[in-house]
Amino acid sequence: MNGLPKKSPDMNGNVTITDCGDSALVAKAVGLDAEAAWRLVHALADALDAVRLTGGHDVVPTYDALLVEFDCTSTDHATVRSVLAHEAARLGPHPEPITPPRHFVVPVVYGGEYGPDLPEVAAQLGLSEGEVVELHSGSDLTVRCLGAPAGAPMTDGPPFPKPVPRLASPRTRVDPGSVAAAGRQAVICPMPSPGGWPLLGRTPVRILDLHSDPITAYQPGDTFRFRPITPQQWDEYADLSLADLVDSAGLANSADLVDHHG
Repeated sequence: MNGLPKKSPDMNGNVTITDCGDSALVAKAVGLDAEAAWRLVHALADALDAVRLTGGHDVVPTYDALLVEFDCTSTDHATVRSVLAHEAARLGPHPEPITPPRHFVVPVVYGGEYGPDLPEVAAQLGLSEGEVVELHSGSDLTVRCLGAPAGAPMTDGPPFPKPVPRLASPRTRVDPGSVAAAGRQAVICPMPSPGGWPLLGRTPVRILDLHSDPITAYQPGDTFRFRPITPQQWDEYADLSLADLVDSAGLANSADLVDHHG
């Protein structure tokens, strides 16, 4: 057999830790349901950020796993693995979130030039366009992780009757603020980029603030509630950023934020 033998993953409670190349490790939650696994890897990411790991580059949590990248000239796998194992043991399988989730109410113009794939998605789901909008905007969607590009909020999908297929031919450009769904997930595109997810609508509010640190107002665990608006209302929200629409009092009050314009 050529090369070095692959190291078996270390097991620490409900977390396995495996080398990933010469400058990264992967911690994966095991033996837990999907919700508990997601909470554990994100709590572990917060814990690693808090300890400010020497030589650490980036910590990337997803749904049930965590990638920890480090500078291999400043530290090594054994040191990082030790910190990961310690924090995993300290947290246990059901850690409490460090900060409570925040709620954002996001105005969206659905269909037409703003959501050109709405008719096709409705046909694929066996629903009317209005029913698709009602399902997409009718419940809170939890941000599960930040994806590409630039920290796009990857959320739970709306309760559609079945997964939404991706486009057969991806677009070379998707406008910022585009609201899309694919599979059982949803997303808001934060900046111009290619994309293969069907577009249901678009929000006029700015998703990113490149002058802030972090550049996103949201983080995993926060929730979005989409609110339909008309094209005529677009300009009323065009000067707002997503940070302006955080709802600390409750979504019932935030509904008035949108509804009183219409």
